[in-house]
Amino acid sequence: MLFSTVLLAQTVPTTPEWSFKVALIMILCNVFVLAIGKYAIQKPGAGPALPVGLPMVFEGFGLPELLAIGSLGHILGAGMILGLGNAGLL
Repeated sequence: MLFSTVLLAQTVPTTPEWSFKVALIMILCNVFVLAIGKYAIQKPGAGPALPVGLPMVFEGFGLPELLAIGSLGHILGAGMILGLGNAGLL
């Protein structure tokens, strides 16, 4: 049992190299979450405003909404990239 635990602890998962496909998946996941957040956030702009002007797609968003959308988009993107990489599709 001890040998198999040590052997398992030494294995390193393979992750895909950064490429155009990986970047495209991350961008698409962030845009997908942005589209969902645009309609799902019930009180946009309730927190502090963004310090700079952004395109129309972010109209009404404050700093908390932008951080939440960006965070969820990157979590979804990382999961997609790791899952597709382990499945051999990247």
